Amino acid sequence: MSTYVSKEITAELDAARIAGLKKTSRLRVEFGDNTFKILRLWKDSFTVEAETTPQLRGLVDIFDGAKHLYQCLIIADDDEAGEMRYEFKRSTAAADKAPLDFYRAPDAPIALLGHED
Repeated sequence: MSTYVSKEITAELDAARIAGLKKTSRLRVEFGDNTFKILRLWKDSFTVEAETTPQLRGLVDIFDGAKHLYQCLIIADDDEAGEMRYEFKRSTAAADKAPLDFYRAPDAPIALLGHED
């Protein structure tokens, strides 16, 4: 017994799956001044909706709500079932402060308090 699903039904199922992913995802990718919803994120790639998102390439920023997660260099990989997959050539975790160029002991004081004579 073989099961045949028409192209129209397959397209409707893909659209429903993508709508569900868009509704539950807080992740987004920023490319220049444009923002697009991320449907799924892995450690080496992510997917966006292929139909509404233009071709992305180069340096992008990935956010979870308002929190900046990564700055990534991406390339297009695969278009399957309405999702465009992009792979990371480089992915750097975003930090909220500049990196230190010296070692700070874990028990070091935050500030020095004193008085002037």
